[in-house]
Amino acid sequence: MELDLEQFNKSFLLLLVLLNPFILSVYLLDLIRGLDLKVFSGLLLRAFLISLSVFLLFAWFGEVIFDQVLQVRFLAFLIFGGITFLIIGIRLTLGVGSPIQSINLHSQEVAGAIAMPFIVGPGTISASVLAGSRLGAVGGSAAITLAMAAALVSLILLKMLYDWVQTRQERYVRKYVEVAGRITALFTGSFAVDMILKGIERWLALMGSPTAP
Repeated sequence: MELDLEQFNKSFLLLLVLLNPFILSVYLLDLIRGLDLKVFSGLLLRAFLISLSVFLLFAWFGEVIFDQVLQVRFLAFLIFGGITFLIIGIRLTLGVGSPIQSINLHSQEVAGAIAMPFIVGPGTISASVLAGSRLGAVGGSAAITLAMAAALVSLILLKMLYDWVQTRQERYVRKYVEVAGRITALFTGSFAVDMILKGIERWLALMGSPTAP
Protein backbone atom coordinates (compact mmCIF):
# COMPACT_ATOMS: atom_id res chain seq x y z
CA MET A 1 0.00 0.00 0.00
CA GLU A 2 1.49 3.31 -1.16
CA LEU A 3 1.63 6.05 1.45
CA ASP A 4 -0.47 9.13 0.61
CA LEU A 5 1.92 11.96 1.47
CA GLU A 6 -0.82 14.59 1.36
CA GLN A 7 -2.95 12.73 3.88
CA PHE A 8 0.16 11.95 5.93
CA ASN A 9 1.05 15.65 6.13
CA LYS A 10 -2.53 16.59 7.01
CA SER A 11 -2.69 14.02 9.80
CA PHE A 12 0.74 15.00 11.12
CA LEU A 13 -0.01 18.72 11.12
CA LEU A 14 -3.47 18.29 12.66
CA LEU A 15 -2.11 16.40 15.65
CA LEU A 16 0.87 18.76 16.00
CA VAL A 17 -1.47 21.77 16.05
CA LEU A 18 -3.61 20.11 18.73
CA LEU A 19 -0.43 19.34 20.72
CA ASN A 20 0.66 23.00 20.36
CA PRO A 21 3.84 23.19 22.49
CA PHE A 22 3.26 26.87 23.26
CA ILE A 23 -0.13 26.08 24.76
CA LEU A 24 1.24 23.06 26.63
CA SER A 25 4.03 25.23 28.04
CA VAL A 26 1.38 27.40 29.71
CA TYR A 27 -0.46 24.37 31.10
CA LEU A 28 2.83 22.96 32.43
CA LEU A 29 4.26 26.24 33.68
CA ASP A 30 4.55 25.03 37.29
CA LEU A 31 6.64 22.09 36.10
CA ILE A 32 8.79 24.30 33.88
CA ARG A 33 9.44 26.63 36.80
CA GLY A 34 9.85 24.03 39.52
CA LEU A 35 11.92 21.29 37.90
CA ASP A 36 15.38 21.22 36.38
CA LEU A 37 15.81 20.29 32.72
CA LYS A 38 16.76 16.65 33.29
CA VAL A 39 13.82 15.85 35.59
CA PHE A 40 11.40 17.82 33.41
CA SER A 41 12.56 16.02 30.26
CA GLY A 42 12.22 12.62 31.95
CA LEU A 43 8.68 13.32 33.14
CA LEU A 44 7.73 14.68 29.75
CA LEU A 45 9.13 11.64 27.96
CA ARG A 46 7.12 9.26 30.17
CA ALA A 47 3.98 11.33 29.65
CA PHE A 48 4.43 11.30 25.88
CA LEU A 49 5.05 7.54 25.83
CA ILE A 50 1.83 6.99 27.80
CA SER A 51 -0.03 9.27 25.40
CA LEU A 52 1.51 7.65 22.32
CA SER A 53 0.33 4.20 23.38
CA VAL A 54 -3.22 5.56 23.73
CA PHE A 55 -3.11 7.33 20.36
CA LEU A 56 -1.80 4.25 18.57
CA LEU A 57 -4.57 2.15 20.09
CA PHE A 58 -7.22 4.50 18.73
CA ALA A 59 -5.46 4.78 15.36
CA TRP A 60 -5.50 0.98 14.97
CA PHE A 61 -9.05 0.29 16.16
CA GLY A 62 -10.86 3.62 15.67
CA GLU A 63 -14.44 4.05 16.83
CA VAL A 64 -14.73 0.30 17.40
CA ILE A 65 -13.19 0.95 20.83
CA PHE A 66 -16.08 3.22 21.73
CA ASP A 67 -18.86 1.17 20.18
CA GLN A 68 -17.84 -2.36 21.20
CA VAL A 69 -15.41 -2.02 24.11
CA LEU A 70 -16.45 1.08 26.03
CA GLN A 71 -20.10 0.71 25.02
CA VAL A 72 -20.45 4.45 24.51
CA ARG A 73 -20.99 6.47 21.37
CA PHE A 74 -18.08 8.53 20.08
CA LEU A 75 -20.24 11.66 19.95
CA ALA A 76 -20.82 11.40 23.71
CA PHE A 77 -17.04 11.43 24.16
CA LEU A 78 -16.80 14.54 22.00
CA ILE A 79 -19.42 16.41 24.02
CA PHE A 80 -18.05 15.48 27.44
CA GLY A 81 -14.47 16.14 26.33
CA GLY A 82 -15.51 19.52 25.00
CA ILE A 83 -17.12 20.40 28.32
CA THR A 84 -13.93 19.40 30.15
CA PHE A 85 -11.78 21.63 27.97
CA LEU A 86 -14.31 24.44 28.26
CA ILE A 87 -13.90 24.37 32.04
CA ILE A 88 -10.12 24.51 31.62
CA GLY A 89 -10.46 27.46 29.24
CA ILE A 90 -12.69 29.33 31.68
CA ARG A 91 -10.21 28.70 34.50
CA LEU A 92 -7.38 30.10 32.39
CA THR A 93 -9.45 33.13 31.40
CA LEU A 94 -10.34 33.93 35.00
CA GLY A 95 -6.83 33.15 36.23
CA VAL A 96 -8.04 30.50 38.68
CA GLY A 97 -4.65 28.87 39.16
CA SER A 98 -2.78 26.29 37.14
CA PRO A 99 -4.73 23.15 36.13
CA ILE A 100 -2.11 20.87 37.74
CA GLN A 101 -0.65 23.00 40.53
CA SER A 102 -2.10 20.77 43.26
CA ILE A 103 0.02 17.78 42.15
CA ASN A 104 3.34 17.16 43.87
CA LEU A 105 6.03 18.02 41.32
CA HIS A 106 8.20 15.11 42.47
CA SER A 107 5.39 12.56 42.57
CA GLN A 108 5.23 9.55 40.25
CA GLU A 109 1.74 10.75 39.32
CA VAL A 110 3.02 13.78 37.42
CA ALA A 111 3.67 11.94 34.13
CA GLY A 112 0.11 10.58 34.14
CA ALA A 113 -1.28 14.01 35.02
CA ILE A 114 0.55 15.54 32.07
CA ALA A 115 -0.71 12.84 29.71
CA MET A 116 -4.32 13.21 30.83
CA PRO A 117 -5.97 15.56 30.04
CA PHE A 118 -3.36 17.91 28.57
CA ILE A 119 -2.04 15.57 25.85
CA VAL A 120 -4.70 12.87 25.64
CA GLY A 121 -8.00 14.62 25.01
CA PRO A 122 -11.01 14.60 22.70
CA GLY A 123 -9.21 16.51 19.97
CA THR A 124 -6.04 14.44 19.91
CA ILE A 125 -7.93 11.15 20.17
CA SER A 126 -10.20 12.23 17.30
CA ALA A 127 -7.12 13.16 15.25
CA SER A 128 -5.62 9.73 15.97
CA VAL A 129 -8.78 7.96 14.84
CA LEU A 130 -8.76 10.08 11.68
CA ALA A 131 -5.08 9.34 11.00
CA GLY A 132 -5.72 5.62 11.26
CA SER A 133 -8.71 5.77 8.92
CA ARG A 134 -6.82 7.89 6.36
CA LEU A 135 -3.46 6.12 6.34
CA GLY A 136 -4.02 2.68 7.81
CA ALA A 137 -2.32 1.30 10.90
CA VAL A 138 1.29 1.73 9.73
CA GLY A 139 0.98 5.15 8.10
CA GLY A 140 -1.22 6.50 10.89
CA SER A 141 1.22 5.26 13.52
CA ALA A 142 4.12 6.94 11.72
CA ALA A 143 2.29 10.29 11.47
CA ILE A 144 1.27 10.18 15.13
CA THR A 145 4.75 9.21 16.33
CA LEU A 146 6.39 11.97 14.28
CA ALA A 147 3.97 14.61 15.58
CA MET A 148 4.52 13.46 19.17
CA ALA A 149 8.30 13.57 18.74
CA ALA A 150 8.15 17.08 17.27
CA ALA A 151 5.97 18.31 20.15
CA LEU A 152 8.22 16.68 22.76
CA VAL A 153 11.41 18.22 21.35
CA SER A 154 9.70 21.62 21.06
CA LEU A 155 8.62 21.55 24.71
CA ILE A 156 12.11 20.65 25.89
CA LEU A 157 13.54 23.50 23.80
CA LEU A 158 10.98 25.88 25.31
CA LYS A 159 12.05 24.76 28.79
CA MET A 160 15.68 25.48 27.91
CA LEU A 161 14.71 28.88 26.51
CA TYR A 162 12.67 29.67 29.62
CA ASP A 163 15.59 28.83 31.92
CA TRP A 164 17.96 30.95 29.85
CA VAL A 165 15.66 33.97 29.61
CA GLN A 166 14.47 33.84 33.22
CA THR A 167 17.95 34.47 34.60
CA ARG A 168 18.33 37.56 32.41
CA GLN A 169 14.95 39.15 31.74
CA GLU A 170 12.46 37.90 34.32
CA ARG A 171 9.93 40.64 33.58
CA TYR A 172 9.68 39.49 29.96
CA VAL A 173 9.04 35.95 31.12
CA ARG A 174 6.13 37.15 33.26
CA LYS A 175 4.75 39.15 30.33
CA TYR A 176 5.00 36.12 28.03
CA VAL A 177 3.16 33.97 30.55
CA GLU A 178 0.38 36.54 30.86
CA VAL A 179 -0.08 37.00 27.11
CA ALA A 180 0.28 33.30 26.27
CA GLY A 181 -2.18 32.44 29.02
CA ARG A 182 -4.85 34.71 27.57
CA ILE A 183 -4.31 33.41 24.04
CA THR A 184 -4.38 29.86 25.35
CA ALA A 185 -7.68 30.52 27.10
CA LEU A 186 -9.27 31.79 23.88
CA PHE A 187 -7.96 28.84 21.85
CA THR A 188 -8.93 26.28 24.46
CA GLY A 189 -12.42 27.70 24.94
CA SER A 190 -13.05 27.98 21.19
CA PHE A 191 -11.79 24.46 20.54
CA ALA A 192 -13.95 23.13 23.38
CA VAL A 193 -17.10 24.75 21.99
CA ASP A 194 -16.26 23.36 18.53
CA MET A 195 -15.97 19.84 19.99
CA ILE A 196 -19.33 20.22 21.74
CA LEU A 197 -20.97 21.49 18.55
CA LYS A 198 -19.53 18.61 16.50
CA GLY A 199 -20.91 16.13 19.00
CA ILE A 200 -24.34 17.78 18.93
CA GLU A 201 -24.32 17.91 15.11
CA ARG A 202 -23.54 14.20 14.92
CA TRP A 203 -26.26 13.45 17.46
CA LEU A 204 -28.83 15.49 15.49
CA ALA A 205 -27.78 13.75 12.27
CA LEU A 206 -28.19 10.38 13.99
CA MET A 207 -31.63 11.31 15.30
CA GLY A 208 -32.68 12.42 11.82
CA SER A 209 -31.45 9.23 10.17
CA PRO A 210 -34.17 6.83 8.96
CA THR A 211 -32.36 3.99 10.73
CA ALA A 212 -32.11 5.83 14.06
CA PRO A 213 -33.80 4.02 16.96
